[in-house]
Amino acid sequence: MADVYDCSDPDARAKGLDAAAAAIAGGDLVLLPTDTVYGVAADAFTPTAVTTLLAAKNRGRTMPVPVLIGEASTLAGLVLQLPPVANRLAEACWPGGLTLVLEHAPSLAWDLGDAEGTVAVRLPDDDIARDLLRRTGPLAVSSANRSGRPAATTAQEAADQLGAHAAVILDGGPRNTQVNSTIVDCTGPAPRVLRVGAILVDRLREIAPDLTD
Repeated sequence: MADVYDCSDPDARAKGLDAAAAAIAGGDLVLLPTDTVYGVAADAFTPTAVTTLLAAKNRGRTMPVPVLIGEASTLAGLVLQLPPVANRLAEACWPGGLTLVLEHAPSLAWDLGDAEGTVAVRLPDDDIARDLLRRTGPLAVSSANRSGRPAATTAQEAADQLGAHAAVILDGGPRNTQVNSTIVDCTGPAPRVLRVGAILVDRLREIAPDLTD
């Protein structure tokens, strides 16, 4: 069973982040809070770890795993090119509940599923998640629930569903919503909404008037 760390306690938080970073480096899974719901994380550059994540969720490769980053500046190193509209959306909505789909740099040694040369990237607005991401680099992170079941809004709910598959659980307290991030595909001639979530389409159209849904 996973080790649980109460991140409301500074000492436990520090130990938890150390343990989580070590688990990620060892190819294990970590359950962690984000600004939307709890997530299950694996090293984005360790294909076997991503495979373990997909298996834990009972999710197929046809639904590739998104990537979380700890700093906006990391994005440029992950993608083939950064379209101006994607840059505007990131500047306006990050950190926060917006996921951008872009063509990933072909040199990256990762396998996130059948992504057809794309990657879904987000900068979360959560201090615990970002502290871990700064230690580990980009993480493959999906919502901490079995496929088809409700997203976990507490560490206990995440543990109930995926705790048997994780090495470490970072308890950051309850999340206030089950709403996932909004996903926008920026690989085409105009940005396109793939999923409506935490950020409303009207808000996005203020930044990208040619947005389609």
